[in-house]
Amino acid sequence: MPLYEHVFISRQDLSNTQAEGLVEHFSTVITDNGGTIVESEYWGVKTMAYKINKNRKGHYAFLRTDAPSEAVQEMERLMRLHEDVMRVLTVRVDEHEEGPSVQMQKRDERGDRRERRP
Repeated sequence: MPLYEHVFISRQDLSNTQAEGLVEHFSTVITDNGGTIVESEYWGVKTMAYKINKNRKGHYAFLRTDAPSEAVQEMERLMRLHEDVMRVLTVRVDEHEEGPSVQMQKRDERGDRRERRP
């Protein structure tokens, strides 16, 4: 089955438990349609670069899935209909990276970055 990575942003006025409940809800949609959840991460409330629906912040969540395209399409359809979800991004990948995502790593673990120019 194809491998996917999903990131979605939900409204800032939700509680942390409600936002994590959305992750669980959409995970069950994938599993009910024949897919599996490889990993899920709740990134917390983050400030966005621009306003979306008059919101400056949002709850970010990340899913790694191994699912047929029909399951992904059904999950995306339900996300678009859900009033608490503001944005969705789904990307098909060749393989999942091991370990936590870049957002969950500490700054020291991320590795060397280029030096900033003056």
